[in-house]
Amino acid sequence: MKGKEQLGTGRRKTAVASVRLRPGSGKVDVNGRKFEDYFPLELQRQTILAPLVKVSSPEKYDILIRVKGGGIEGQAIASRLGIARALVGEDESCRHDLKVVGFLTRDPRKRERQKYGLCGARKRYQFSKR
Repeated sequence: MKGKEQLGTGRRKTAVASVRLRPGSGKVDVNGRKFEDYFPLELQRQTILAPLVKVSSPEKYDILIRVKGGGIEGQAIASRLGIARALVGEDESCRHDLKVVGFLTRDPRKRERQKYGLCGARKRYQFSKR
């Protein structure tokens, strides 16, 4: 499906990112805001665009990201997974390159729930002898 719009969904902790990849000039839009405004740290922007840099040039596609839930770092990783999945949908031959680096692996770790009688998942209230 060359030239058509590709969809990819990425998840991390409670963050969910829906990514649309279409041929264009390299414009990235996140929740209706500019890429630099939504992800202010250069490291986060590099993390998100890493699959594009690995496989092709980032200026080849326009990216539309809709992300919700979680924190800013979880959203960045979810967006990266979404972009990687959309790239595989565009061109199946790049799957091996992305898989080796770990861009197609969903991180399964979630937050552990808080248990009754404790003040967190594992932390206990301070013991008082007297």
